[in-house]
Amino acid sequence: MHVPDGFINAPVSVATGVVAATGVAVALRGARRELDDATAPLAGVTAAFVFGAQMLNFPVAAGTSGHLLGGALAAILVGPYTGVLVVSVVLAVQALLFADGGLTALGTNITIMAIVTAIIGYGVFKAGLAILPKKRSSVPVAAFAGAFLSVPASAISFTAIYAIGGTTDIPLGEMLLAMTGVHLLIGVGEALITAVTVSSAVAVRPDLVYGARGLVKPLLINGTAEEATA
Repeated sequence: MHVPDGFINAPVSVATGVVAATGVAVALRGARRELDDATAPLAGVTAAFVFGAQMLNFPVAAGTSGHLLGGALAAILVGPYTGVLVVSVVLAVQALLFADGGLTALGTNITIMAIVTAIIGYGVFKAGLAILPKKRSSVPVAAFAGAFLSVPASAISFTAIYAIGGTTDIPLGEMLLAMTGVHLLIGVGEALITAVTVSSAVAVRPDLVYGARGLVKPLLINGTAEEATA
């Protein structure tokens, strides 16, 4: 999914850079409401996990491979604003130190892989929680749906950017079919990784999972306050 230098023309790359910078600025303000002394370390751990997971590719089909995007996962664990920041930092480090995605395409990559995935992933996740029973087991199910849909949403957003400023001769219809088809399969892997990770976090410390807040309430067991789900 990382867009290389030269794949999108300069004017559109500048425009996506403005979108990315604006999104990061808004996320910086919003993250102040999401982070506290308990959750700030989790943001660092999440960034490290997404960075490492993005370095690992899994086979998809016809010789293609995919990797975790991480926007939905980060948004669910530490909040949508902080999630945008987490993935943006990961993408910047990858571009600067590992040449994974071009520097001129960094705005495009942040837009489609951080902003779009966090917004769509977290939005679908919250919609799922509103429909599903209000209990802890609903969290990984909603996380699966949010992560799954965030990947083709990212692919479609890239195709829209390519339609405006693409520099190759690939027909738009072929690009859309190729991107959505492959990324629907990649979305399954993304959803599984996200659901397992979120489920593990909820099982150990549900109070630290931003998306699970409100599903946990104090319960007295033998005179001791324990965590339980509604």
